[in-house]
Amino acid sequence: MPTIALFLIIAAVVVVLGIGAALVISRGHQDLPPVDEVDAITTETIKHPERPEPHLAEDDVVVAPPAEAPVVEREAPVAPPEPEPPSVERPEAPQGRLVRLRARLSRSQGSLGKGLLAVLGRATLDDAAWEEIEDTLLAADVGVGPTDELVASLKTRMRVEGVKDPDHARNVLRGELVGVINPSLDRSLASTGAGGKPGVILVVGVNGTGKTTTVGRLARVLVAEDKSVVLGAADTFRAAAADQLQTWGERVGVPTVRGPEGGDPASVGFEAVQRGIADGVDVVLVDTAGRLHTKSGLMDELGKVKRVIEKQAPVTEVLLVIDATTGQNGLTQARVFGEVVEVTGIVLTKLDGTAKGGIVIAVQRELGVPVKFVGLGEGVDDLAPFDAEEFVDALLS
Repeated sequence: MPTIALFLIIAAVVVVLGIGAALVISRGHQDLPPVDEVDAITTETIKHPERPEPHLAEDDVVVAPPAEAPVVEREAPVAPPEPEPPSVERPEAPQGRLVRLRARLSRSQGSLGKGLLAVLGRATLDDAAWEEIEDTLLAADVGVGPTDELVASLKTRMRVEGVKDPDHARNVLRGELVGVINPSLDRSLASTGAGGKPGVILVVGVNGTGKTTTVGRLARVLVAEDKSVVLGAADTFRAAAADQLQTWGERVGVPTVRGPEGGDPASVGFEAVQRGIADGVDVVLVDTAGRLHTKSGLMDELGKVKRVIEKQAPVTEVLLVIDATTGQNGLTQARVFGEVVEVTGIVLTKLDGTAKGGIVIAVQRELGVPVKFVGLGEGVDDLAPFDAEEFVDALLS
């Protein structure tokens, strides 16, 4: 009997469990959709705000268009301003420069004229008076020879004409000074070449006379006369000489031929003349290195520069630059340079800085060549063609 009861209990439990399982299975099948509905879900296009579902085909993906980037307006690049061409100056015409500078010259040279007129205006001219005149002329660096000639001429005219008043004495002195300076000398610049070649001007002198500055100023004189010019920087021993000369040239639109520092000056002169011929210019100005007249080696080299240049074209002018303040030492320089390169003209610089204007007379007598230009200041156009009468008038003004 107990066995039957146990069997019944177990059977009841099994029945209960079976009923519960049937209920669970029944509910699960009711929640699942039919098969057709499942297929519809897997093929449905799902629009994702950022990206398509990974299981969808690429062709089915609907991609949102990218947001347009904001347009940033960029300013057009501004081209740097073109450099302005260097301004080219128009130099002052050389005519009348000495007239403009006459007051400056008279201030520096007035003592010579005043000293002479003070003696000649006396009522009686005895031996002591004439000795005083001689001393005044010698102190002004006129030189012994020209002084003797001038005094002798003055004595004769004063006696023959019976000069008694200062104005008459002044006129006599003026005439004699103009005569000893010799206004008949040709003071024109030989700047014209022959056979279609340019004129070649060689500028020489010792150190410190203002040679390179004179070349620059002379270029301005020529440009003012509507001549085309090429500069040759044959002073290769002084580092700043070529730069200085090029600056002078640029101011008036004139090209400069230069070589390496310490190079052969003769080759620079040769190339400058070659350039002048090729460009068809009127004048080639060649600056040379300053050299002591006592150094024979340097003087021989100067002769070489001239000879090499003349393989291209004849040198039409050799200008010797002399510092007027050096006085009689300038005569020694003139003599030596004249022996080496055959000087044809003199440029006296710094004439406004000395009361010894008689150097004009002395240097002309020493070389037998005229003073062609005088420098009377620091300005760019303070180089003036020399005029004997204007010079004497400045002495006596």
